[in-house]
Order: sequence, then C-alpha cells, then structure tokens
Amino acid sequence: MAGCGESKQPAGELITVDVTAGYPKKELILQDFMDVEYIPLETTDEFITMGWLHSIGKELILVRNRNRATDGKIFVFDRNGKGLRVINRSGQGGEEYSFLLGMTLDEDRDEIFVSDRDTRKILVYDLSGKFKRSLDNTKDIPYEMGIYNFDRDNLICQDGTLLSDGHPDRFMIISKQDGSITREIEIPYKEFISSAVLFDGENFRSVMPIRNRMLVPGPDSSWMLMENSSDTVYRLMSDYSMAPLIARTPAIQSMSPGIFLYPSVLTGRYCFMQTVKAEWDWENNTGHTRVDLVYDMEEKALFESVVYNADFTGKQPVSMTSEVTFGNNEIALVHKLEAYELVEAYEKGELKGRLAEIAATLDEESNPVIMLIKYKKK
Repeated sequence: MAGCGESKQPAGELITVDVTAGYPKKELILQDFMDVEYIPLETTDEFITMGWLHSIGKELILVRNRNRATDGKIFVFDRNGKGLRVINRSGQGGEEYSFLLGMTLDEDRDEIFVSDRDTRKILVYDLSGKFKRSLDNTKDIPYEMGIYNFDRDNLICQDGTLLSDGHPDRFMIISKQDGSITREIEIPYKEFISSAVLFDGENFRSVMPIRNRMLVPGPDSSWMLMENSSDTVYRLMSDYSMAPLIARTPAIQSMSPGIFLYPSVLTGRYCFMQTVKAEWDWENNTGHTRVDLVYDMEEKALFESVVYNADFTGKQPVSMTSEVTFGNNEIALVHKLEAYELVEAYEKGELKGRLAEIAATLDEESNPVIMLIKYKKK
C-alpha cells in the first residue's frame, strides 16, 4: 500500500476509501462487539464432512463437501450439531442436480433450494430430500455463485460470472415459487472490469479468481452489494430501497492491476471491508494481496484492522471476511475450525472457555467445529 490516507471523515457522509492509501492500525477483540457460538458437528460413519456450511436456521444447519467434483451430499444437522440425515439427489434426471453449487434453507416452509451449476436451474426439495418443484424460469440467468433467502416469498441471487459481462444486472430478486424475476437490481458502471487474473499458456489457460463475497448480508434484513466494475458499494433494504454505503478511490476503471474493495461485516459501530489487489505470481503461486480495513462510525475514521478471538490465550486473529454468504438477521459471519488444529491448540493450553471444552472432546479425525459470529443482542 502506498501513500498515507486521511483517516478522519465528516460525520454523516458516505464512507470514502482510498484503496492505495495506508491507514493507522486498530486492534479489536471480537467478543467486545460480536457474540460468538461454537457448534461441533457430530462425527459418525455416516456423518463425515468437510463442513462447508451453506445455510443455517433456528433449528437446522446445512453443510456440504467442497471439491472440484462435488459428491452431491447435503448434510443436515440440528443447531447443536447432531447429525439428522444425509440427502443426495445428484444425477442426470429432471428431479436431480448434476453439480451442487449452492443451497439455502427456508425453514418456514421446510424447503431446501439447490443451485445446479450445470443446468442453471434451482431445484426445490423438502427436508427429507423429496423433490417438490424446479424453478425453470431461471435457466437463462447466469447466476453461478449463490442463492439466498431475501424474504418469505423471494430469493436474492448473484450472477457469479467472472470473465465476461454475463447478465447486465448482477443481482436479482426471484420468486421462490416459480423462479420468475421479481426485481432486477442495477449497479451502474462504465465498462466491465474482471477481478480474475488470467494466465494463457501454450496449451492451457488458468484463472485465479478473487473469492471475496460480493453479496453480503447486513443487519435488519439488509444486503451490501458490490460490483467489481463499480466504484460504489450499495446497501439494499427489504423494501427494495437502495443507497450508497461506501465509495472507493481511485476509480477501478483507472487501475491496472486493479485493487478491489469488498464489504464484509456491518455492525452498529463498525463497517469492515477488505482490499484485494488482483495480481498473481504463477511461478510461486502467491498474490492477491489483502488489507483488512474498518470504518469506526463513532470515531468517523478509517483504520487498518486486526481482530482477535478472546477464546485463545494468545493473540489469535480472526478474519472478518468469508467465502460463504448467509441471509440471516442473527449471523453475520461463519468460519469452520478444523478439529486437528483445535486438538493441537488445546494440548498446548491455548484455548479457553467453551472452545476449550469442545476441543477436549475431539480427535484429529473429527468433523470441523462451526464458529458463528453473531450480531450483539440489543
């Protein structure tokens, strides 16, 4: 990062971030401004999972395995982490998905919505895995990353196209009943800019994407929307009203390589975000330099941030960004903690409280522990 940014900003104005500047550092303790809950996923012969959590409700958790050739399994746990059932509807039939890309849970209607990357359909199942319907109207919409609950009757979808200007409106609201478009959300920009770094070899082409979330839930049923080609991050409310939240400088259209600004967690006091420089060293397999930032709405100032988890005896940083999106008024962020790492930390005396109690029951082959980072209760 070059230069030195002015951290103070006028009260009540749009948050403005110079992505090329340096800011003073601020250390925060996670538990001071967020609630934290740990859920150990039960491990049995049937329930062995990589633990990529995709949706969580008041009573249920949905996780899947994540690899290049998805196995199609949907693991259903209760909120205490007890395994309830494993659903697998992968296949080539009309009631099956061929590549499980994403899923979301509608607990009010006992339905699971599954995004199929290959057919570009959304398939709807009940909680036992029985097929209910297909949202076929979505087949021409290139949403390739995510579908999430927006309200009782609608999903919010994100077009995950990285290398071309696929759909003119990257975000849209669609009906849970038939997939028809309830509303298209336009983020204005001058020219399409991709965040993916390309490598063209003699016989192959490689792509290194930035996997930060562009559709991020906020409190009060709001969403933060980021478009790579735009200089403004917007906040979308449940009544479809939209207002600018963050403005970045210099313009992304003027940068090469680009430094992109992604929102992460929004609380009553803090707005967390991260800059990512779209630059990759293919020989050393390193790059995409990241800088964590936070805007303190009480101090009206920007800082480079580091957040520590108080459930570790030492200074253990916890990321305020995630690859997984949740449409949940309770939960801002989710991380999975690998069992073997927790076992090692416990044996070294590096854990405290509830996390230490959980780690004492694990072995290195146990399923991951899900860490829920939740908004503080008022």
